Order: sequence, then structure tokens, then C-alpha cells
Amino acid sequence: MGALGAGGAAGAAGGVKAARRPEVRLPELAEYGGGGLEPDGDYDGLEFGDAELGGQDGGGARFMDCALTGCALDETRLHRARILDSVLTAPRGVGTNLAEATLRDVELRDARLGGTQLHGAALERVLIRGGKLDCPNLRGARLKDVVFEGCVLVEPDFGGASLERVAFKDCALKGADFSGATLADVDLRGAAPLEIMRGVDRLSGAVISAGQLVELAPVLAGALGIRVEGG
Repeated sequence: MGALGAGGAAGAAGGVKAARRPEVRLPELAEYGGGGLEPDGDYDGLEFGDAELGGQDGGGARFMDCALTGCALDETRLHRARILDSVLTAPRGVGTNLAEATLRDVELRDARLGGTQLHGAALERVLIRGGKLDCPNLRGARLKDVVFEGCVLVEPDFGGASLERVAFKDCALKGADFSGATLADVDLRGAAPLEIMRGVDRLSGAVISAGQLVELAPVLAGALGIRVEGG
């Protein structure tokens, strides 16, 4: 296993590169007229307020300069959708399908989402602030300049994903799976708790604190095949 940066001066010496945050400046928006999402639809400069989008099919659609506030996304199909320069506030739902979607310059605020499918997705300059994501599937996803801030991630699956300049700030990371993942400039120091169930051997390229290193010691020892006995 490659070297881990361990907090404080060591982390600074490692020179972890900070993630670039999105700078979303929405224009004056028109109200979404309803009628249901359409596959490959084009939504530009719209405000979706408390829209019930559950079960609808927006696969391949493009959302540009949009605000989605309080929308229900249960089983909403957004496979290969493109969400660009947009803000999603307090979305809720289970089983939202964003597989192979593109999210660029996006803010996701106070989400309550469970089982979101993001496998194969591309996230660039994305801020996920507040809220709770249960069992998000990010297998094979590409995350670049992504910040998780003040949120709770329960059993996130980063298996086979690529994470570059990704930061976890004041958030809970519970039961994470990094199996087969590739990390570069990933800052885990702000994750509390930091619970990694699988893939601890893939943390080369991440920075953790000295305290986190102590907490992860049993998992690291197991990954390295080290037996710890006695006192």
C-alpha cells in the first residue's frame, strides 16, 4: 500500500491540492410549467419548485442554469442526464437513477436521498452541502473537484471510482467502500467519523489526521495481514 498523509504538518507538507468549488450564478428563472420530464429533454433557465418528479423519465435530458427546490425524485430516471450550472435544494427520494450522468458546476444542498444510482457518473466542481445520502452508488464514477460538506454519507460505494481533489469537510463518512478506487489529493481529515469497511488499501493519495490513523489502525493491520496480539 502506498503512503498515507497523516494530518497537520504532514498533510500540509504533502501539499494536498484543494478542490475547486462551483461558482453558480443563476440568471432570472422561468417557472417550470409541469407536464412531466421527457427523455432527451432540454431544460434551460427553469425553476422547479416542489415539483413531483417521482417515476418520471428524463434520461439523457439537459438541465442548464436551473434551480430544483424541494423536488420529489423517487425512482426518477435521469440516466445519462447532464446537469450543468444548477442548484438542487432539499431534493428527496429513493432510487433516483443518475447512472452515467454528468454533473458540472452543481450545488446539492440539504438532500435527503437513498439508494441514488450514480455509477459511471462524472462529477466536476460539485458541492454537496448538508443533508444525508444513504447508500449512494458511485461505483466507477469520476469525481474531480468535489466537496462533501456538513453532510452524512451512509455506506457510500466508491468501488472502482476515480477521486481527484475531493474533500470531506465536517461530514460523517460511515461504512465507506473504496475497493479498487483511485485517489489523488483526497482530503479525509474533516470526516468524523471516518469508517471504511472495504478498500482501506486504496487510500494512497489521501490525507488523514493522526487521530484518524489511530482509529483506522485495526483495519489497516487487517489489510496488511498483520496480527496484533497481547498488550
